Formats: sequence, structure tokens, C-alpha cells
Amino acid sequence: MPQVADKIKDHARLFNEPEYQELFERKKAFECGASDEVVAKQSDYINSWEYREKNLARQALTVNPAKACQPLGAMFASVGFEKTLAFNHGSQGCTAYFRSHLARHFKEPCAAVSTSMTEDAAVFGGLNNLIDGLQNAYTVYKPKVIAVSTTCIAEVIGDDLTAFIQNARTKEAIPQDFPVVKANTPSFVGSHINGYDALIKGVFTCFWEGKERGEVTPRVNIIPGFDGYAVGNNRELKRIFAEFGIDAAIISDVSDQFDTPTDGKYRMFDGGTTYQQVEEAINASATISMQKYCTEKTLDFVKEKGQPVHAFHYPIGIKGTDDLLMTLSEITGKPIPESLEMERGRLVDAMADSSNWLHGKTYSIFGDPDFVYGMAQFIMELGGEPVHLLATNGGKEWEAEMKALLATSPYGAKGQVWPGKDLWAMRSLLATEPCDFLIGSSYGKYLEKDLGIPLIRLTFPIFDRHHHHRFPTWGYQGGLRVLVTILDKILDELDRETMKTGISFDLVR
Repeated sequence: MPQVADKIKDHARLFNEPEYQELFERKKAFECGASDEVVAKQSDYINSWEYREKNLARQALTVNPAKACQPLGAMFASVGFEKTLAFNHGSQGCTAYFRSHLARHFKEPCAAVSTSMTEDAAVFGGLNNLIDGLQNAYTVYKPKVIAVSTTCIAEVIGDDLTAFIQNARTKEAIPQDFPVVKANTPSFVGSHINGYDALIKGVFTCFWEGKERGEVTPRVNIIPGFDGYAVGNNRELKRIFAEFGIDAAIISDVSDQFDTPTDGKYRMFDGGTTYQQVEEAINASATISMQKYCTEKTLDFVKEKGQPVHAFHYPIGIKGTDDLLMTLSEITGKPIPESLEMERGRLVDAMADSSNWLHGKTYSIFGDPDFVYGMAQFIMELGGEPVHLLATNGGKEWEAEMKALLATSPYGAKGQVWPGKDLWAMRSLLATEPCDFLIGSSYGKYLEKDLGIPLIRLTFPIFDRHHHHRFPTWGYQGGLRVLVTILDKILDELDRETMKTGISFDLVR
């Protein structure tokens, strides 16, 4: 065998050795697959306009959606609060999926427990599982709060979370006054952004219960929304608040939980928004959501308490950051610091320096509704032209907002908005109307492989690259980071092309 102890080969090289290639050929013969001619013919057909029309008309089947299910969002939001244990009322398999999804993106463990529902609980109900689970979680892990969310199985059989948690208190599985946040998050409707919304609203409901808004304090609540770049972005927000001199509380701050240091200490819980901050948040001057579609129900609840609210669409780039800073200035009465104005100027300068490489490039973008909006806005600021804009969890309101955004710039003329479509639909769109670059998550790499359109990884999840989440994408500094990411891919592709011909393979670009 080609693998030897003194020189271990990576699997990619190992499987290219003759022994493995021969093995693969035998496997193909054993499987009796279609001939190369048949495969080529079918490949041509699925790249055709005829197939595109049939694919886009598809309604009863979703293939590779650009979204995850609700409990994932609830778990993400849960771990952003101090000493809070995410508790999933459902099967172990579901919980393992949510944990691994977050761990593979952030390269950090995600503490969460499950009621381990199996066939008997599905038939007779999950009451006993939830009571035992709460008792074990409270006793073993000693959290400050337990945040319960549900999965398909608990929702389908109609488990009543409110009654079940009260039963657990009655049976002394947990103390009467121990706070348990609850959120109904059925996996078969909505997406992770709805689960995030439900859990944040659940936290406010739990800690604001029976309270009315009192004397207004000069503090601003910031809800980041479901964000794969939360480590870098939340820290960038804190830096901006410090520059401003603003007292602000980030509601669900996961930046420490998903970036724990290696210093010899084990931290099951790290950082997070304190519950004192949550309780005081009712009297804040205003609540700002960084992602409108992640916080619709939460903002409605906050408004009912009489607090002003503002919502943004993932503020990347110049206008997105301008709008955020001007809103902060308006709410607090503080002027925008000169230091941030200088950062704005530097970002504009960087955009101008590279405009010859950016101008006229075409991009397709997929991801959550707010991300696609913010990214498309920044692309047009860079002189790029959005082509296909797809959000599986986007609806008619998002579609209307996207079309209004595209209409604000001549660079938006080619833009087509695709709410509710999946990545298999995106494949047909790119095969028939290709663009220069694709922006999205790691799942876009299969489209890159199939169609040869380079992928720029800029949203959640990013499994096949490391540490992107540590760097911000929000604010002017974040905009600079996004600009460099896009530029690097453009210039890498140019080098790749010119390497083939030897013409214009230059050191200075």
C-alpha cells in the first residue's frame, strides 16, 4: 500500500495512488452505472432553458435549501446569554445535528442537551422526558437559565411546553423560581431565523413578565440576529459603541462562547448577555435589530411595551453602516465620532483604489434575506452588478424590498429576485444565465464545481474554511474586510486564467 508510517499522505493525494484508482474503477464496474455518453447527455439537458423552466415550476419538492430548521436558530440564540443551557425537546439526533452544525462553522463546541425522545415518547408524549431532562440538566450542569426549544416530533404530537415545565416545577425537578425560557420551534415550518426570533422573544417574555416600561435610561439594545460572523461582528459593534461613548447592550452575544481561548481552563459557558442587562433592557431608549427578518416577532413584542425599534438589513458597506451610525446618533444625541468618519473615508479610498477590478463584475448571491439584501447593496456600491438573488427563507415582503433596492442603482438592472427557491433552482439559473462570481455559504462549492463559477464564502455556514467568523463584516472596518475577500477572489481567478496563457501574469495588479 502507498501509505507508510514515516510519510503519511493526505487523503486527497493518497486516493490518487494507482491502487486506489484501480479500486474506484472496479467499484464503478460493480455498480453498473450509466455510460459516460448518457451522463454527458443528461448533463447537457439539466443546463438547458427547458429544464430551468421545469425546475423553477417545481413546488412539491425542495432540493438543498439555503436554510436550516428553527431549533438551530433557537440554540444559537440561547448560548448568547450568561450561563444558559440550550435544551432541545426532541431526539438526540436532532440535537446532535444542531450542535455539529454550529461546531463545524465556529470550530468550537456548543453545549446543549436533549430530552432524548424516542418511539415511546412519540406515542405517549414527552412529559416524562422533559421532567427528567430538566432535573438532570439543572443538577449536573448548574446553569443560571435553561432555554427550551422544540423539534418536529414534540410539535407534531402537540406537547404543551408551558404545562410540562409547570409539571416539572410541581414535581420539584427544578425549583419554583428557576427561570426556564421556552420557544416553540417546529422544524417543518420557517427556518433558523424564525427560531432565533422565537427564542429572543421567549427571553424577553420570561424576564419582562408582569413588568411595564419605567423611566427611560440612556441605553440602546442591539439584537444582532443569526450571524455566522458573530464573533467578529459583535466585537466590532462594541468597538463602535466605545468610540461613540454609547451605553449599549448586545442581546444574545455569542462572541465569547464561540471563541473560547486555549489556556488550560474548561468553559462550558463563557460570556454572554447578562440577565441583569435583559431585565434593564425594557427601559432602554430603543431596540435596534441588525437583521429585520430575524427579529420580526421580537420587535413587535418590544413595540407593545412602548419602546421605539429600528431594523436594518445586515449593514455591510457604506450605506448600511451610514444608516446604522446615523440612527445611533439620532437615538443618543451624540455626534458621529471623527474616528469613525476617518474609517469611512479609508473604506471609500480602498474602494476607489480597486474600482478598475471591481467595476462591471456580475455576482449571484444566496443566503438569509437580510444578508442577501446587505450584500447586494454593497456590491452595487462597488460597481458590481447583482444577477440572481436567492433566499429560500425569503418571502413576498423581502422580494419587494429587494426589487426596490435594485431600482435605486443602474447596477441593479440585471438583478432578478428569487424568494423561496433552493440551490438546485440556483443551479439552473446559473447554468442558463451565468455570472462572474457566486457569493454564499460553503454549500455553493458544488455549484462552483458543476458550473465553474468561483465561490466567495461570506455567510453561514462556512465549513470548509477556517476562522472567517473571527473577522467583522459590519461597519466600515468590516466593509474593508469584505472588499478584500472579494478582491482576492477576483485577482486569484485572473492569475489562474493568465497562468494558462502566460500573458499578463503580472506581479503588480
